[in-house]
Order: sequence, then structure tokens, then C-alpha cells
Amino acid sequence: MLCQHVPPPSGRLRLSRLPPRRLAWFARAPPPPPPPRDELLAKVMARPPADPTLRCTVLDAAGAVRTTAGQFTKADLSAEHRLHPRDLRRIDSRVPTRVPTILVRRAAFLINILHIRALVKADAVVLFDAAGDSRLHSVFLYHLQHTLAAPPPGAPPYEFRALESILLSVLAALEAEMGFIRTLVGGLLAELDDTIDHDRFKRLLHYSRRLAGFKNRAALVGEAIDEVLAQDEDMDAMHLSHKLLSANAPPSHDELEVLLESFSKQVEEIVNEAEGLEHNVQATQEIVELVLDANRNALLALDLKVSILTLGVGAGALVAGLFGMNLLNHAEHAPHGFAAVTAGAALLVVGVAWTGLHRLAQLRKVGLASDGKGDGGKGGGKGGGKGPARAWLPLPLRGRSQGGWS
Repeated sequence: MLCQHVPPPSGRLRLSRLPPRRLAWFARAPPPPPPPRDELLAKVMARPPADPTLRCTVLDAAGAVRTTAGQFTKADLSAEHRLHPRDLRRIDSRVPTRVPTILVRRAAFLINILHIRALVKADAVVLFDAAGDSRLHSVFLYHLQHTLAAPPPGAPPYEFRALESILLSVLAALEAEMGFIRTLVGGLLAELDDTIDHDRFKRLLHYSRRLAGFKNRAALVGEAIDEVLAQDEDMDAMHLSHKLLSANAPPSHDELEVLLESFSKQVEEIVNEAEGLEHNVQATQEIVELVLDANRNALLALDLKVSILTLGVGAGALVAGLFGMNLLNHAEHAPHGFAAVTAGAALLVVGVAWTGLHRLAQLRKVGLASDGKGDGGKGGGKGGGKGPARAWLPLPLRGRSQGGWS
């Protein structure tokens, strides 16, 4: 007997026959509707923006560390040092910047060069901790403390000593990186003199990019220093101690100019050395490319020679094919027919191969100037090329003879 399923009369599922878990799922209340978009925007806009904090190390007038890795908000720093909030964006490590800058303000000047982000005042230095080489930062902090702690008699003002320590650290970082790149590139160029392979050529390209990036960074450092040297107003404003002592008398730029020009020349020497090393790398790349092109041309020439020899052998095989068609040619009974046909086929092979190789050798000859013996001098001139070819002369000297101008 066959059993047939009969649906409920209403066509809907009977909830009374479902298990308790499914009944609970059907009885669950629907989710509430999402809030309107305008209400969400109003809540977000009503929240006060969080004031970002900067981690700073503060040194006092005696060079002692007053605060280590302290958390300061931008608003507090701007109010304390009389700065604009946008000035702090240049020294904020969270804002990516690759252009070194020296911003001069009324009561301080800000420096953002390589690994150093600092705010220098007449009696304090604020170092903004940035993610990077902690060892380099520690060495710089130790040198800065030593420079500011015990100034010798007749020493420059506080802000100039801090500036000199900062520039010394920047110069040491540039020289260290230049020495490292010089060692890498010099060793690789010495290896390329012996053997050229894919890995070394790839390393050469990588080092050339790294060298170009270093040269650009060093050049930007020099431009930042030269920009301050070109602005007399900025140099006046950098005399912070002079403003506190005598605000009316104009300051002298001699000491600051000597300091900045000295570091500018040293940075320029590093840039020139990087340019010379870059020229060596480019020359090596060109030589390597020439060697690879010569090898490629040699392989192509070998391929052409094999093709020409194959053509010659094919010409000889054509003769063998003609005599192998089993047709009457009245040469079957000749006593010396085989030797004659073989010699003729061999001569044909040699002739075709020699002609092709000779033509290939002519095409491979590359000359910088024509001496009248090449193909270009056969049909030149009014006499059909019968007379001797004249040597090539520049256009201003073509009308001149031994006795003078013709």
C-alpha cells in the first residue's frame, strides 16, 4: 500500500507539530530598524575630536633631561611654545614627510632632518621621539647633553650649540650610510669585473636605486640649510638668546653663517661623492649591457651561420633529389657520372655557404666613417664612382683647398 503525503488544508506549516526550538525561533521578535542616517551623522559630529599626543624628551638650560618620553598634546605644546598647530605637523612622526625642513618662529625654531625632530628654544630643547634607530637617537642625546651641559668660555649661545649638535648627528648619519653604500657598491663592482650573472646584475640595479635615494635625501638636507642661509630674516629670528638680552640691537650673522656654511659644504661633499659613485654604477650598467648585447649578437650570428650552412647543404641535397627521381637522364652508364655529380654538388654546397658567410661578414662590419672602399663609395660622385673618393670634411671646411678658400 502506497502512502501519500497530504499537505495541510491551509497550505501553511503547522506550528503545533514543530519542536520547541523552532517554535522559539518563530516567536522571536524582529530586529529593530536601524537609526536614520541623519541621526548617526549628528552623533559622530557631536563627538569632540581627540587631541593627538606627542612623545617628547625635554632638556633644560643646563643640558639635563627634565622629561623622558613624556606625553604632550599638540594644543599644550602650541600654547607653551607659541606655535601654530600646523607647525607641529612637520615634526609629527605619524605624518609621513621626506623633505627636511628648518622652520624659524618667533620664540623657537623647529628642525625635521632625517632621524631628528626637535624644537630648539633659548633655554630648552624638545626632542620628539620617532620610530627609528634607537641607538642613533641615544648617541645623539648623549652628545647633545654633553654639548649643552658644560659650555667652554666664549662658547656660542645655547640655541647655536643645540643646532650644531643636531647638524653633527645628521652629518654622522649621512657619512655612515654613505660608507655602507660605498662598501656594497664597491664590492659588487669588483665582482662584476670577474663574472656577470643575473643575480649580480639584479643587485646592481637594487644598489643603484638605493644610491639614488640616498643622494636625493642628502641633496634635500643641503637645500634646507641653504634655504636658511638665503633668508636674512630667518637668521635674525634664530638668535633667540640675543632677543632676550637686547631686543633692539640687530644681531650679527657671522657666527651662524660660518656654522651653516661649514655643514653645507660637508653635505655638498657627500652629495658629490654619491654622484661620482652613481656615475660609476651607471657606467658599469652600460658596460654590462654592452657585453650582454655583444653576447646576444654573437648568438644571433652563430644562428645565422648555422642557417647559411643548412642552406648550402640543402642546395646539395637538391641535386641528389633530382638524380634520385628514377628518371632516364642518360647519365646512368657514364663511367665518371657519380664522381662528377658528387663534385658538382659539393662545389654547390661550398659556393652557397661561402657566399652567405661572406655577405654576413660584410653586413656585420660597422664603421664610423667611410674611406671610399665600402659599398657606399661605389656609386657616389658625378663620374659614377671612377675617381678617388674624397675624405669626409665638416661643412665649414668643404670649400677650402691648400691655397685657400675656393
